[in-house]
Amino acid sequence: MLTEFSISTRGVGLYEFTGEVTRWLAGQGDGLLTLMVRHTSCSLLIQENADPEVQSDLTAYFDRLVPPADHPSMRYLRHTYEGPDDMPAHIKAALMPVSLGIPVRAGAPMLGTWQGLYLVEHRRAPHDRRIAAHFA
Repeated sequence: MLTEFSISTRGVGLYEFTGEVTRWLAGQGDGLLTLMVRHTSCSLLIQENADPEVQSDLTAYFDRLVPPADHPSMRYLRHTYEGPDDMPAHIKAALMPVSLGIPVRAGAPMLGTWQGLYLVEHRRAPHDRRIAAHFA
């Protein structure tokens, strides 16, 4: 079973899509769900979905870890054609997962109580992102 999820972002941040995946899997049996984001400047995460401060703290941490290309510490970057957030977005996507494997039992992802599925947008501008999904 294959599908693709589309997520419209409004800039940097975490965008939960657990509900869309859960609805798609409903009625299925046991198996493994594989998700892969089809872009090089965003990532996928399984992360806490109860307290929004977790998402804002993660975003702040990664921005400190990999600042924009116009920050003095990042002057060595050469790939800046699409703006100061472009190459840092590629670096973040190289550090964070771009695919996830999730066990599924009786048509439900086996996530923990406070876990959700997130697309992590690393670019400042809005984007339409696609996530390929395979369930077997």
